[in-house]
Amino acid sequence: MASGTQNVKDAASHVTDKAKDVASSAVDRTRDFAGQVADKARDVAGQAADRAKDAATATGRKADQMADTVGGGLSSAAESIRQHAPESGMLHKAADKVADTLDSGGRYLKEEGLTGMANDLTELIKRNPIPALLVGICLGALIARATRS
Repeated sequence: MASGTQNVKDAASHVTDKAKDVASSAVDRTRDFAGQVADKARDVAGQAADRAKDAATATGRKADQMADTVGGGLSSAAESIRQHAPESGMLHKAADKVADTLDSGGRYLKEEGLTGMANDLTELIKRNPIPALLVGICLGALIARATRS
């Protein structure tokens, strides 16, 4: 009977050891799988961030190209006004002033682009926060009134 009890104890010990090994192996596999999933998630997130950065860069370049095109159009309009304006008189002075304004606006757009305009606007708002706030409120009211109708 002692031998039978010993055999049962040995079998139970063997089963316990086997269960511990299986559980340890399962935990190790689960850790490895979780690590692989985390690595894959990091790779996917990195790729998404790279794509978003590339898209933002391309959009910025496209916006600057459009600003350059608009700037060229303003300069062209200024030249056209100068060509068709009267040679002298009050209309000549007014047309010349409008052409100068269009020309300087066109040069500004070509040189600065939308990025430069955004930076200039930011600086202007920082230097004049109260007037900028009032202008924003007025524009908001005008837009609300226009969309309500």
